[in-house]
Amino acid sequence: MFKSVNEFLSTLEISDFSATPKYLQLANTITDAVRNNKLLKDDMLPSINEMSTYLEISRDTVEKAYRHLKKSEVIASRPGKGYYVNKIDMENKLKIALFLNKLSAHKKIVYDSFSTELNDFANLDFFVYNSDLSYLNSLLSNMTKKYDYYVLFPHFKEGRDKAPDIIRKIPAEKLMLLGKFIEDVPGDFPAVYENYAQDIYSALEEANAALSKYKMIKLVFPDYSDFPKAIIKGFYKFCQQYAFEHELVSNIDKEKVTKGTCYINIIEDDLEKLLNKIILKKLVIGRDVGIISYNETPLKKFILNGITTISTDFAMMGKLAAELIKNKSKERVEVPFYLKLRPSV
Repeated sequence: MFKSVNEFLSTLEISDFSATPKYLQLANTITDAVRNNKLLKDDMLPSINEMSTYLEISRDTVEKAYRHLKKSEVIASRPGKGYYVNKIDMENKLKIALFLNKLSAHKKIVYDSFSTELNDFANLDFFVYNSDLSYLNSLLSNMTKKYDYYVLFPHFKEGRDKAPDIIRKIPAEKLMLLGKFIEDVPGDFPAVYENYAQDIYSALEEANAALSKYKMIKLVFPDYSDFPKAIIKGFYKFCQQYAFEHELVSNIDKEKVTKGTCYINIIEDDLEKLLNKIILKKLVIGRDVGIISYNETPLKKFILNGITTISTDFAMMGKLAAELIKNKSKERVEVPFYLKLRPSV
């Protein structure tokens, strides 16, 4: 129980590094104080002005946090008196930190599925480290808030060999890897991951009949990509197994699009550039030139009558991750991978 408003204010944590909205960070911190009996029923909360000044956040942010808490009946207000604790009979929630390597359409699908499945089971903060291993290291080193789980997408543009040393900063009993499994990280921890080499091999094998009309298959895989190099390994294996001429394209800007080629595209920005090049040359997609895009998103089934995709089930990835946490499981689960064959091939 806090002896004064200032004592309570001193316990509040708002992180500028977290991608979780500040109003939600504030609401979660107040809720945690109630759950842990540090705030009791009818205890008064700091005024909006006091909270805004102390935390150096806007009044609007504080008001939004208080509205969020009122909606769930954690707090209530009296005209002329202010806000007070209204509800104390709440179950303890897990605190989870989710580290995304980047924001993208498919990462949003994972996040939405993960948070929906957890629902009232946990409070979720998320951070974006832009596939920068040194920035991830800085985030982990400077965290003051403690979490029950640290869920990490371990995709890095550089320094992949150093990644296990950084990830070891997270206790194994609190770690979960998502999207990719790293063998060199020790400990018994859960994971929900893709098998990149086998996935692309199997998907292309399924598309083999449609690909047979093309002389050449090219994988557009930029040097700066944070996608696992295992994709290249699976691509080479398929092309050699089925005697396709093949090539790796590291820079789509320098690529001269030619008839009789099917492109497998990894990066969303490169897909736009590739489509522009094909249209400018007046080639027909699905006849003269083929396109396979990595990672299914809702729009791809509509673009140019449908773009063929090879993709994991991102909604399932988020759901499985949440289920493992809820069940306190240490299981390591490989997520299914699918080919969606459309007119672009």
